[in-house]
Amino acid sequence: MIDPELLDILVCPVTKAPLILDRDNDELLCKTSALAYPIRDDIPVLLEQEARQMSDDELRRL
Repeated sequence: MIDPELLDILVCPVTKAPLILDRDNDELLCKTSALAYPIRDDIPVLLEQEARQMSDDELRRL
């Protein structure tokens, strides 16, 4: 579980936009870059090369 205070200061490393926590998939989502960053062992992995591209359908649901 990510500390809510930490979530308030985390941003997308690509766009510097705020991130949205997706607890169901253990990811941090960036609407601006359409990237989903994994959370592994409760640690956000904010590396562009580790992120996955979100689909248009996923983006519409944000």
